[in-house]
Amino acid sequence: MPVLRMITAGESHGPMLVGVLEGLPAGLPLTDAVLARRLRRRQGGHGRGRRMQIESDRPRIVSGTWKGVTTGSPLAVLIENRSNRQHRTRVRKTTPRPGHADLSGMLKYGFDDANPVIERASARETAMRTALGAVACHLLERVGVRLTAHVIALGGVELPEGARPGDPAALERRRDRSPVACIDPGTSRAMVARVDEARERGESLGGRVELIAWSVPPGLGTYAQWDRRLDARLGAAMLSIPSVKAVEIGDAELAAASFGRSAHDPIERDGESLARPTNRAGGLEGGVTNGEPVVVRLTLKPIPTQRRPLPTVDLDSGAPVAGRYIRSDTAVVPAAAVIAEAMAGHVLADALLEKFGADRIDLLEEALAAYRARLPRWSADA
Repeated sequence: MPVLRMITAGESHGPMLVGVLEGLPAGLPLTDAVLARRLRRRQGGHGRGRRMQIESDRPRIVSGTWKGVTTGSPLAVLIENRSNRQHRTRVRKTTPRPGHADLSGMLKYGFDDANPVIERASARETAMRTALGAVACHLLERVGVRLTAHVIALGGVELPEGARPGDPAALERRRDRSPVACIDPGTSRAMVARVDEARERGESLGGRVELIAWSVPPGLGTYAQWDRRLDARLGAAMLSIPSVKAVEIGDAELAAASFGRSAHDPIERDGESLARPTNRAGGLEGGVTNGEPVVVRLTLKPIPTQRRPLPTVDLDSGAPVAGRYIRSDTAVVPAAAVIAEAMAGHVLADALLEKFGADRIDLLEEALAAYRARLPRWSADA
């Protein structure tokens, strides 16, 4: 059972999205603005569609705080949908769109109408996950852990390997100057041109996102049971993001093509403490954080909604037809970077509270400081 539990509700064109975050410690300063900052980033990015021009995504905390501070009670958040056009769901939709959940959802629940599936399976739901994940990231930042995600590939245009800066502040500055959340200006321009080309062709694009969690304490997660391994939990969270089809932790793909001695990270002594000269494992060994930055990469397929529809079948008549087009994005990869931060933040915050306690933020900070003081240390002349 997770310590920090996230529940969302609501439909894409319903009146609002609703979210509950249970398990937050008391004493954490928190306002709507903390949530709104990440939601603004999620709405941006070159290649987004008209829906993001309609929505304002103003989150409203309606319970779980008192005078701007968390109380330890469940945190409830609302986001109203401005595109609240429920009339569009009154007409039955019987032509499931390839690549979406339409057909599989209709078969699972016995619907003769794709509308209930379309409305809930929509990526619109990730707005609420971004809001609740922003709270988790805010909690992590309180204890010095920072999450940054950026786009490393879009539509076949890839970030050069040596372009990654070594600290989160520099990465965020360069990422936020790019319309596609790419830290290299030349690569960013090429990605923008690729998105424009895809839009003209009526196509969509996929890509890859890299997420880095900095200053994560060692010892989060466990190898004691399969479903509690932190890499498994992170993988599940990342794969829950719409369009994500693969997750890589550390240099997994490179290691798979390497000999074993070059695929792992030596342990060295650095003055009074331990150090790693490399981080090929991505900060996780045996399902447990090892003190290095946690590095996760996500691969996203092109979204399946196309202006030039794919073939499908009308489930009423059995006749082959063209799929329906619903307004959509050309590329969601930059937005996926924001959602990845939120989901990874939720998993890491849950693991932190699991290890150090979840009643009060000050007790959490004290427990973490005491733990860090117990980590292996030697005198400088030993």
